[in-house]
Amino acid sequence: MTELKRLWQLFRPHRTWMLGGFLMALVTLLANVTLMAISGWFITAMAVAGAAGVTMNYFTPAAIIRASAIARTAGRYFERLVSHDATLRQLAGLRVWFYRQLEPLAPARLQQYHSADLLSRIRADVDALDNFYVRVLVPVLVAVTAGIGFFVFATLFHPGLGFLLLAMLLLAGVAMPWLTRRLGVEPGRRLVEMRAELRRLAVDGTQGLSELLVYGAADAHAARLDAASRELVARQQAMSRIQGLSVGAVGLCANLALFGVLWLGIPQVTAGTLPPPQLAMLALFALAAFEVVAPLPLAFQHLEQTLTAARRLFAVVDTEPAVSDPPGPSPWPARQDIAIRDLRFAYPGAGRPALDGLNLHVREGSRTALVGTSGSGKTTLFNLLLRFWAPDAGEIRLGGASLAELRGEDVREHIALVSQHTHLFDASIRENLLLAAPDAPQAKLEQACRTAQIHDFIAALPDGYDTWVGETGARLSGGQARRIAIARALLRDAPVLLLDEPTEGLDAGTERAVMDALRDLIAGRTLLMITHRPSALADMDRILVLHRGRIVEQGTHAELLGAEHYPRLLGLDTALGGSAIAAP
Repeated sequence: MTELKRLWQLFRPHRTWMLGGFLMALVTLLANVTLMAISGWFITAMAVAGAAGVTMNYFTPAAIIRASAIARTAGRYFERLVSHDATLRQLAGLRVWFYRQLEPLAPARLQQYHSADLLSRIRADVDALDNFYVRVLVPVLVAVTAGIGFFVFATLFHPGLGFLLLAMLLLAGVAMPWLTRRLGVEPGRRLVEMRAELRRLAVDGTQGLSELLVYGAADAHAARLDAASRELVARQQAMSRIQGLSVGAVGLCANLALFGVLWLGIPQVTAGTLPPPQLAMLALFALAAFEVVAPLPLAFQHLEQTLTAARRLFAVVDTEPAVSDPPGPSPWPARQDIAIRDLRFAYPGAGRPALDGLNLHVREGSRTALVGTSGSGKTTLFNLLLRFWAPDAGEIRLGGASLAELRGEDVREHIALVSQHTHLFDASIRENLLLAAPDAPQAKLEQACRTAQIHDFIAALPDGYDTWVGETGARLSGGQARRIAIARALLRDAPVLLLDEPTEGLDAGTERAVMDALRDLIAGRTLLMITHRPSALADMDRILVLHRGRIVEQGTHAELLGAEHYPRLLGLDTALGGSAIAAP
């Protein structure tokens, strides 16, 4: 039950609301039991008084009945209001907490998780944790508190009645929850897992439908989706059968308690030691008392779903980050040059290092390009510069300060990135741009978009900058999404700019316009760019050719045209009329 202790710690900031929900639930329960018991006593007492031809004070019990009815109605309303407010506060806090725990893990430690699985954890698994407070914590506390009071109340009339009620309450409120908990462990655990699997398959099938159709795998994927659906239904049916068993068992215990009270009370009424109205009161009291334990079997039946969801969340947040931030504040870099010495790094499980003794110095305000085959270490270098990963050996210095001494967020304040895999959120163009500079005025947004050669396109749209881009920018072309990403990076106004194939997907004219605009804008900034476009490389101060994590050639575009690897990487070896250059 370690997960429940950790959940309680996470819920502690909302304990005032949780206590309010518990008190409202307790008041509602006591009002309902009081209403049932006093009504039974009052009706019977009135009948007895009428048969005997005597008068009785009916104002007091009638007032208690009315007060109990009002308290039950009001208590039920405020109990729902307070407990649901507390639950929503808890879930909102959990989502914020979970997201904050995810940030230090991205992207290195999150690569092992499917995006749909992470989405399922942050939405469905967090939602499943509402069972802890509403269906487990409050019902258990109310059952213990009220159950003790019911036992004492019944014992005051007859010890046998009190212990009979206690035995039935323990059977329905302890034994049955224990049994349903045992029966619901496996189906409850699989239910959470299959829901996550079904979401993953559904997302894969939706986002990758075109690829599935092209490769003829749509039917096989549909079969996997159907199999997951059938297993999910089977687990739900198993849980429904357990729920039916628990509801029937609690009803049986309630009726047994009722018959037990009558069996013990009727002889006392006959002997004259127990007035008939009190027997009616005790019988209805015993029947109503089982409202306190009625939610417990269902709560503990679904407890495994709550625990499984909690384990799935804690499994992610307990992951050790690939990069640990230093405890103190970051030293502010005095300049914006980048110095790399003997840098080595290998991805977990990789057969060879991605970077193997890389040495590099990028001058402040210079324009440097990286070229190389896939897997040569270009993107890995960007990941290390942004502190997404930590190097295995060697050192990176930014403006004279070791990158290991800087916090990740501080590093990314100095360095802006345009990744090869542009991500746009399902929001407006304006909102996607404002992620880089939340307080940027409209004029600044337009200036960045003009530089990225996308303003005219946006201005021609009916909604302009308020145009919705769709999930991952689905309503835009790849080139348009790339230019919005460039504009977003420019809004950061970072002194160091990393561009990963920034003009990929652009036509020659737009590419030249983007590079011309960038040339003026990046004046004074340190630029490091990955590209294989000759037109972009011609503007670079220095070009580095990477192969197997090492720099094998460097120089300007004109100087490298006669080198061994560079022309082949750009597809210029044939155009130059030379013989085929050996592969690197």
